[in-house]
Amino acid sequence: MVQVCLNGPRGAADGTAVPLTPESMAQAAADAVAAGATDIHVHPKTPCGRDSLSPRVVAATLEAIRARVSVPVGVTTGAWAEPDPAARLARVRGWTVLPDHASVNWHEPGAEEIAAALIDLGVGVEAGIWSGTDAAAKFAVSPLGPKVLRVLAEVTDTDAAEAAARTLLAELGPAHGRPVLLHGEDAGAWPVLRLAGRLGLATRVGLEDTLVLPDGRRALSNAQLVAGALAQYGWAQRSS
Repeated sequence: MVQVCLNGPRGAADGTAVPLTPESMAQAAADAVAAGATDIHVHPKTPCGRDSLSPRVVAATLEAIRARVSVPVGVTTGAWAEPDPAARLARVRGWTVLPDHASVNWHEPGAEEIAAALIDLGVGVEAGIWSGTDAAAKFAVSPLGPKVLRVLAEVTDTDAAEAAARTLLAELGPAHGRPVLLHGEDAGAWPVLRLAGRLGLATRVGLEDTLVLPDGRRALSNAQLVAGALAQYGWAQRSS
């Protein structure tokens, strides 16, 4: 599985390729799926480009994307979009259009409450376990662990990304028996993606994680990144 992460917290300063409106996200999603992506992760945004958990903003984004693609669509619940845990929980509970799944960063305050609310709503939970945090230890003892859709092993280290990825996977251990999606970011995105291929793990790529192609050229679209990822990922799987 190769998930496409369309935009992340990036904004207009990161280039015109980053989709910021529901319409541009929908087009980017359609192009990425045509290139081979089988799942979508997106950050709904306000008109000024800020990540938002607002029911209105989330609904508009999901409806636009689902009008163009039939693959699962997930959203963020990152604390940067709503720092107050109680307000963040209220936002999620107020969603009128539900995503197929939503990522929950396990190191953030209120993570388990958010995850429990999503499960109650019938939304799959992607448990975001970031390297360099205590998330793996918290997740290991969480009663919600066996109930999540999958684990996002998120390597935030960029200089020694592959080593950090292996350490994170060791910290996760059996991960409650849930599937693991391994990915990196920026300079670590491609090394970690190739490692995921060698290990037979799901992965993701997109303008949230990297703005450049494997050869260092600036990516013109999410679809171009997906095509590059499938070439790298498939090669890694064949050579393992």
